[in-house]
Amino acid sequence: MISVRSTARFADFGGARASQWIFVAAVLVALATPGAADARTAQMLRPGAYDGTWNVLFATERGNCSSTNSVPFAVSGTRVSSAGGGKVTGGISRGGVVSVNISVGASKASGSGRLVGNSGTGRWSGIITGDRCSGSWQATRS
Repeated sequence: MISVRSTARFADFGGARASQWIFVAAVLVALATPGAADARTAQMLRPGAYDGTWNVLFATERGNCSSTNSVPFAVSGTRVSSAGGGKVTGGISRGGVVSVNISVGASKASGSGRLVGNSGTGRWSGIITGDRCSGSWQATRS
């Protein structure tokens, strides 16, 4: 049975106390719900579809450069870097479109293409030991 006294306490819960509890509840919900920054951080830490070490074979089609050269690349998330042998910087999209810059001593080249699954292809051009050269590349994930 509900007494007049308990009804009076419930009625007293309205007004200022009710707004305090609503504020506390809103704060708890906000703390429990991940924000946009948390979602971006989680996405950056999540492994990418192309993560790993890629062996890239460069073939020269124009210019007086070595006919083939192989360089390992490392992919982590949306970043491409060197896995040994020269400085490699670049990026890769979720769809596998890749763009890189490579430098070894005075030689510099850039390339772009696409990775699909465990392989990829593309084009490159640069100045290698003083000669302007260009060609294609093929990549396989190790």
